[in-house]
Amino acid sequence: MATNPEIQSQDAQKSGSNLERVLAAGHFAVTGELGPPKHMDPAFIDRKINLLKGVVDAANVTDNQTGIVRLSSIATGIYMAQQGLEPVIQMTCRDRNRLAIQSDLMGAYFHGIRNVLCLSGDHQSFGNHPGAKNVQDIDSMQLIRMIQEMRDKNQFQCGDEIKGGGPKLLIGGAGSPFSEPISFRPLRIAKKMAAGVDFIQTQMIFDMDIFKQFMAKLVDLGVTEKVHILAGIGPLKSSPMARFLNDQIPGIVIPDELLKRMDGAVQGIDENDKDARRDAWRAEGQNICIEQIEQLQEIEGVAGVHIMAIEWEAAIRPIVERAGLFPRPQV
Repeated sequence: MATNPEIQSQDAQKSGSNLERVLAAGHFAVTGELGPPKHMDPAFIDRKINLLKGVVDAANVTDNQTGIVRLSSIATGIYMAQQGLEPVIQMTCRDRNRLAIQSDLMGAYFHGIRNVLCLSGDHQSFGNHPGAKNVQDIDSMQLIRMIQEMRDKNQFQCGDEIKGGGPKLLIGGAGSPFSEPISFRPLRIAKKMAAGVDFIQTQMIFDMDIFKQFMAKLVDLGVTEKVHILAGIGPLKSSPMARFLNDQIPGIVIPDELLKRMDGAVQGIDENDKDARRDAWRAEGQNICIEQIEQLQEIEGVAGVHIMAIEWEAAIRPIVERAGLFPRPQV
């Protein structure tokens, strides 16, 4: 579905990133995700870059996801950009105060970063340093506004001028359409719009009926006239994974119909034939993902998809190709 022309004109000069150009031109955008390693071996990143380059318009670089220490999102993003894969660095409020955040963002822009996703961050109690202090000097809403003022007003959060101009970044935020209370979620996205967000990437979507209601509300609120909505999707690897996501991860709802499809994918396959069961599950997971992309393209206000493959980057290219979204546009 084409992007609203008003968004195109507003966004044209914000960052100049590839992702922004694709969205502004009205193409159905595709973003992916690259999780930095818990070590410093570049071969690990190279492998993921090779799987994603040319397949997605940009790739998120997670920032110590699940509260576990990993290679810096900014450093990884700089390396990705050098290798030809545009990054969307994640910036969390968990680990930095406003001084460090502003300093890091200027440094990232200095090294060619043009996209940022603003997050609160997974709580450190889930990670490998549960005793670490949670900073949270500002929240994600305040972070969005701070970056918007750095970019558009050329001023720090304290009001001081940024001589020569602030970092020109495309500003992203997260959305969780299925988190309770569900009725509040579109209003929260509207608040992020008011704070200055340019695009939203949502949590994984499996229940299209509820998501259609969510998007209809965003359209009614006028959000989709100013903000690009990228619907989060992810290929299911197995039936146990699907049930874990549905039962244990807040904000993810998988309808019984899809759970039964994943169960049925291995019907008749010997339980001891683990390779055959894995392949059958993954094939069905990809089929579901492709069907979802086709449905999302028909929903008003959806500007693209954000594919979260969860350490299965090799699945992204066949999904994008089979969904008719390859090759990616060169804008």
